[in-house]
Amino acid sequence: MSAVSAEAVTAGAVRSGGDTRPRSGGDGAAPLAPRAKLLPALAAVYRAQLSRARVARIPLLFVATFQSVGIMIMMRGVVDGGAEARAVVAGSSVLVVAFVALNLLAQYFGQLRASGGLDHYATLPVPPAAVVLGAAGAYASFTVPGTAVTAVVGSALFGLPMGHLWVLAAVVPLSGAALAGLGAALGLLAPRQELATLCGQLGMSAALLLGVLPAAHMPAPIAYARDLLPSTYGVEALARSFDARPDWAVVAADLGVCAAVGVVSLAAATWAYRRAAVR
Repeated sequence: MSAVSAEAVTAGAVRSGGDTRPRSGGDGAAPLAPRAKLLPALAAVYRAQLSRARVARIPLLFVATFQSVGIMIMMRGVVDGGAEARAVVAGSSVLVVAFVALNLLAQYFGQLRASGGLDHYATLPVPPAAVVLGAAGAYASFTVPGTAVTAVVGSALFGLPMGHLWVLAAVVPLSGAALAGLGAALGLLAPRQELATLCGQLGMSAALLLGVLPAAHMPAPIAYARDLLPSTYGVEALARSFDARPDWAVVAADLGVCAAVGVVSLAAATWAYRRAAVR
């Protein structure tokens, strides 16, 4: 299990200008390392997780992209264009984010907890928020190329305009933050690694069914459940950007919901990390 090194965190603390003098208790205990500040520690965790994910997760990213492209090709046989085509392309694009940021991150934190990897982080002077945000950011970063490829292929497949695909620059990080926080919380709160994997898979399946299928064809109870899934607001924002004249106020509102849910879910994941680390 790869994890951020103590040297990297200590170096971050030095660069941040933090106090590097050893601290010790009055009972003669061994000196403790200085506690790193949030931003340097976050950068150190992010770089370490990015290096790890580059080797272990790139093949799975290809799987996520091919899966989304395959779904769009399948849906091309039953959807001709219009609002339904926009929903399929937007939902398939955000599905790549869900696969990595929700499914894989839930599995990672479930495995980290089961293997005792949280004990390693607990011995380092790293704020809990830095561990959660660093890992979430690293996993979410790998969704960018797959999401962009899926959106471009889907636009060409359904004949949608690509002039506003720059909206992905906001959709990916905001949807990724909301889903990554949810995935991390599921992985940390699951009592067993197998349950963390199951929760991640169920979450991705929900993103598939509620995000890719056009909302107009869903029964009312399912449509209400769709409103509870944070990634669907990213789907709606991206789908509206395919309009000839997008309603940018509504797009901004959808992205605002993603941002708000992202803050709440990452805070919940940080709380779950503290809870799991002390056990």
